[in-house]
Amino acid sequence: MIGLGHYLVVAGGLFAIGLFGALAKRNAIAILMGIELMLNAVNLNFIAFNRFLAPAQVVGHVFAVCVIVVAAAEVAVGLAIVLGIYRRHLSTDVEHFDWLKW
Repeated sequence: MIGLGHYLVVAGGLFAIGLFGALAKRNAIAILMGIELMLNAVNLNFIAFNRFLAPAQVVGHVFAVCVIVVAAAEVAVGLAIVLGIYRRHLSTDVEHFDWLKW
């Protein structure tokens, strides 16, 4: 039988992969994808805890939907910014984004 621990291990692995992608990559699109993987790991935790601790309630599902909505808005704004930067500088390498440094 698959228990809560199994879900938490999968979510932890998914979060670790997303964290590695967000910290180790130099491409802005890859960093956004890593952040999305981390948010999906959080959603998996919400759903798993809801299923095993309060199966009659939908609190975990509501939080997961809220996270999905925030993630969609983050992707829309993030991709718009990345596309604007690419059109101006022809690169999405985050090491070239040093305009705000003094």
